[in-house]
Amino acid sequence: MNAQIQTENTHTIAVLVDNEPGVLARVIGLFSGRGYNIESLTVAEVDIENALSRITIVTSGTPMVIEQIKAQLGRLVPVHRVSDLTLHGESVERELALIKVASEGEKRVESLRIADIFRARAVDSTNESFIFEIVGKSSKVDAFVELMRPLGLVGVARTGVAAISRGATSMEQGG
Repeated sequence: MNAQIQTENTHTIAVLVDNEPGVLARVIGLFSGRGYNIESLTVAEVDIENALSRITIVTSGTPMVIEQIKAQLGRLVPVHRVSDLTLHGESVERELALIKVASEGEKRVESLRIADIFRARAVDSTNESFIFEIVGKSSKVDAFVELMRPLGLVGVARTGVAAISRGATSMEQGG
């Protein structure tokens, strides 16, 4: 028997929805009800005049699962548009993270040196700790966090991915 194996890929999906109570719960319910995983989720109002919000979801699955997710999202009543930024050409993706590191002596100096290399800013400092702010692709944030672990990593707060397609048109315009 010759079974075709489909690999899972990560996709960034932008969803334009009505900004009204319960919409996010419906979107999340679609994922949880079907056993799909959400790796990252961000939501913000993007059009005050028309009361529209943009939900950016990072998820993974086989091509068939990703197509099912997009089709099911598109059928939800408050959804205006679903865009798979992974497939629609180039996009810009960024994530913000705050990383707390508590250390002394050489480890403290090393954390500052690594932060400089990663262009992370120290946004708070005490005699015992730093809080660094880093912005970039999720892989950059992941790498920075891993380097901070042996230096006294205490906590991490991440925003999730914000993404937008490159080019002159907006999602609201159909681009």
